[in-house]
Amino acid sequence: MKIPKTVKRFCPFCKTNHEHKVARVKTGGRRKTSALKAGSRYRLKKLHKGYGGSPYPMIEHGTKYGAKKSQKVLIKFTCSVCSKSHQSNIGRAKKFEILK
Repeated sequence: MKIPKTVKRFCPFCKTNHEHKVARVKTGGRRKTSALKAGSRYRLKKLHKGYGGSPYPMIEHGTKYGAKKSQKVLIKFTCSVCSKSHQSNIGRAKKFEILK
């Protein structure tokens, strides 16, 4: 997916259409700020152990789990007039590029 560097969009703060700078929002790392990430990591560790004396097969081989082939792209638009920014989710894309 290719998107130009500047886009004319509606600014929810100015309530008018202006030029916006486009930037991709970086996703958080392993343990940045969210306390919920630690809980999900401990829960997965418990699932990997199995139940009682009989270990279940590894969780990754289940139908519910598995890696996606594409990433969800989140874009930040910064207004050129009021310099406030708002975000928008495009959806899934394998490749994402901001054109000059």
